Amino acid sequence: MTAHVQHHRFELQAAGHRLHAERLSPPQPTAGPTLVFLHEGLGSINQWRHFPAELCALTGLPGLVYDRWGYGRSESLTGPRPDDYLEQEAHDSLPAVLAACGVTDPPILFGHSDGGSIALLFAAAYPERTYAVICEAAHVSVEEICLAGIRQACDAYQQGPLRDGLRRYHGANTETMFHGWGDTWLRASRRDWNMEAQLRQIRCPALIIQGEDDEYGTRIQVDAIAAGVGGPREILWLPDCAHVPHYQARDAVLTACAHFIDGICAKITVAKPRSY
Repeated sequence: MTAHVQHHRFELQAAGHRLHAERLSPPQPTAGPTLVFLHEGLGSINQWRHFPAELCALTGLPGLVYDRWGYGRSESLTGPRPDDYLEQEAHDSLPAVLAACGVTDPPILFGHSDGGSIALLFAAAYPERTYAVICEAAHVSVEEICLAGIRQACDAYQQGPLRDGLRRYHGANTETMFHGWGDTWLRASRRDWNMEAQLRQIRCPALIIQGEDDEYGTRIQVDAIAAGVGGPREILWLPDCAHVPHYQARDAVLTACAHFIDGICAKITVAKPRSY
């Protein structure tokens, strides 16, 4: 399915940092918005595996994936992350990335975990610049299950296997990347973080994806997003699935996303209907 999707890796400057990015061009492109993929709190371009290319091939839309500051092959993080690092990524870095990559029309954002929160924050801050949001395992508040999951991840990191696994993707960035995620989420000053009030600014359609067995969040996150967004919303609730639905329930997620995106494109009259 993805053999003919062209991958173009490049470097860019955004919000004062060098970032590594990848542009995806499907074999039979359809005029329409760019799919922009925002990785999780320990993620990178390569950790998405083939999912972005598969979704681009299914929809015929171009894609953009990038390593945020401190991740993958992007510039290394300096110092601890601030409590509002998600807001900074959404309000400052993502707009700069889109501008640097020539994405002038509103994109469709697909965000996983931290990336899902960033996608929602961007759509709230720039409602006129977002066609749609697909948020997967996103957080809009801090649950105890999230903190417990992060503590377990910190233990696994200290024991070695998780650290070694992450080093394959993040190289020299691994240590600062991991602590920039774990230490920030566990910081006492961030315990009351909550972005639910901002959701009402979102006017675009939203697809909310969550695994029933997510080790970092519960249905509380899904319900808060669905109740808070101001535009149309759909929920994909996946049994026997944990924190990475696009990997653990790949086919269901691909199908749901393709149908959702086709509906968006049909409304903006830039794509032909498809059957699945």
